[in-house]
Amino acid sequence: MTLAHRLFAGSALIVVVFVALLTLLSGVRLNHELRELETQRLAHEARLVAAMWANAPDAEAFATTAGTMLGHRVTLIDSSGRVIGDSRFDLAGLAHLENHSTRPEVVQARRSGTGSALRKSPSRGDDELYVAVRAGARTARVSMSTGELSDVIASAQRDVLLSGAVGLVVALLLSVAFARRVSRPIVELRDVARALAQGDLGRRPALAAPGEVGELGDAVHRMAEQLATRMTALQHEEGVLAAVIESLHEGIVAVDANRQVVRLNQSARELLRLNSALPFPADLLPRHSGLRDALKAALSGHAGEREEITVDGRTLALTARPLGAGGAVLAFFDLTETRRLEAVRRDFVANASHELKTPLTVIGGYAETLVTDEIPAEQRVQFVQTIRANAERMRRIVDDLLDLSRIESGGWKPHAVPVDVATLAPDVLAAASSAAMAGGLQLMTDVDPDAHTVRADPTALRQVLTNLVDNAVRYTPSGGSVIVFTRVATQGSWVGVRDTGIGIAPEHLPRIFERFYRVDRGRSRDEGGTGLGLAIVRHLAEAHGGRVEIESEVGRGTEVRAFFPEPAVTAS
Repeated sequence: MTLAHRLFAGSALIVVVFVALLTLLSGVRLNHELRELETQRLAHEARLVAAMWANAPDAEAFATTAGTMLGHRVTLIDSSGRVIGDSRFDLAGLAHLENHSTRPEVVQARRSGTGSALRKSPSRGDDELYVAVRAGARTARVSMSTGELSDVIASAQRDVLLSGAVGLVVALLLSVAFARRVSRPIVELRDVARALAQGDLGRRPALAAPGEVGELGDAVHRMAEQLATRMTALQHEEGVLAAVIESLHEGIVAVDANRQVVRLNQSARELLRLNSALPFPADLLPRHSGLRDALKAALSGHAGEREEITVDGRTLALTARPLGAGGAVLAFFDLTETRRLEAVRRDFVANASHELKTPLTVIGGYAETLVTDEIPAEQRVQFVQTIRANAERMRRIVDDLLDLSRIESGGWKPHAVPVDVATLAPDVLAAASSAAMAGGLQLMTDVDPDAHTVRADPTALRQVLTNLVDNAVRYTPSGGSVIVFTRVATQGSWVGVRDTGIGIAPEHLPRIFERFYRVDRGRSRDEGGTGLGLAIVRHLAEAHGGRVEIESEVGRGTEVRAFFPEPAVTAS
């Protein structure tokens, strides 16, 4: 098959596959998006019905009226699961309906406030989308047939197929013209290259074409003129190549056909822990199955794909290529630090997105609900207060992230001076007194007279104690105590907080100072924590040249302390 035919066939195949995939994906995506939108719309309608149902004396009449106004089926279910109103049935028909207490959407609504389900309707026999909302002990449900969604999806897929057919015809016409234009000069260049390979160095391409093909012709012309010169320069280039290989941070290992390592640079020796003098058997290379398989395939003449292996705890990218003389070359690139940074970045992005998504979802949901004019004034105030609380939570998360970024990037340097903890601690505890009083907690200080002064940045030390006290108050049950303490240590002082709270299980302690790490995610968010307080404490302590430690026992309490070193005294 000629180049022109391959280009034509390839273009046709690409367009056909693209149209098929676009049709399939558009149908799946559109179906998903439409169902999501309809579910949200039905949820809004169900909330409206639930809100208005409280003032309706006749459930059956209200269901019929609401169903007519909304254009969807409205079902009203009492606390026992009995249907007491349905826009599709009259009073006689209601008596024959099954108990709805086990319907998935009703069960979910009673548990979480809102529930949805897609299934075949027992009364009509077609697929229906149900959305239920809890209304006190009762449940309001709105449903619709999915037949309309299927019609929209089918129409969209027909339009995509029609557009794809037109695009296919145009693409085929263009590919024919393009294939002919490209193949002719390439055929001429092929003939010239064959002549040069056979030793006819006087052969030159006669074409003068614009663009890349013309550049290729000029390159072939120059190649023929430089062959003789390049032959004499090979020996010099070999020396340069050896120097370049030695200067690479990438490890290079060359193995001949007899499985002898004949060349490796210093980077390869360090990455693979090799000390043997050249040449030495390839069996002395690390005994890793991936490395051995890649070497075996390369020695057999097959170029392997890049793969990652772990040698002595380091992650290496391995590429194996065969050599013309029957040997192989192995290239190793150290990815250990890259993979660690990628994991840190992935965790940070995932955690930050997860933490911000919850308040954003709450704000968006309540804001959409506030658009409805029928909401009572007192409920509007409650919604606005909820939006404000979640906006404040987002602000705290962003502020903590900015603090962490400033500390980690080196944009903030501590200005360490002597700070009197005996004076600072009562101020910190006073800021938490309202929350402690509401929780029935006792706030105390235990400042060691020999460690009442700590050399630290005053603002940073206040932030450390504030974060630790807030955490202790948040997780200490009523009747407990929170104590700010200091303790003398070698070449420095410990400053920390201990409580009689719920404690932390041992398996969580190694990761407790990571950003956004939570022992109990649901409770942490309910209590208002950002998940960054302990990470900030750790970075502030390390910025002073210190460290943080934690001791905890489930049900007994937790002690978190930061070490602040004293400056070294130099002899005069």
